[in-house]
Amino acid sequence: QVQLVESGGRLVQAGGSLRLSCAASGRTISSYTMGWFRQVPGGEREFVAAEHWSASGTRNTRYEDSVMGRFTISRDNGKGMVYLQMNSLKPEDTAVYYCAAGEGWRLQMTLPSPGSFDYWGQGTQVTVSS
Repeated sequence: QVQLVESGGRLVQAGGSLRLSCAASGRTISSYTMGWFRQVPGGEREFVAAEHWSASGTRNTRYEDSVMGRFTISRDNGKGMVYLQMNSLKPEDTAVYYCAAGEGWRLQMTLPSPGSFDYWGQGTQVTVSS
């Protein structure tokens, strides 16, 4: 079992930056695919970003088109932390952001679905004002 706790969400003005954090516990996440999803009220949970590190040190990432070049996913395996750096924020980035984990390679799809991940945090609210 992996427990995930997100933090860092808040109200920010358009054009601003925010870094979300996800604290993982229960297991070492070095072999896990880690991802971020977001969801607005009444909407489906949509993919934002994900990454996987192979045992040989190869890193693979996926980003949803609308966040490419603005958001960056990263992790610190030693601390059990995953981050989402969000720059040039737009009002349409407003959502609840969820951290997700799945053991091993879960990036078979260009845009992974929520079903590709096994563990979820409780979410953190990001609100971008215009």
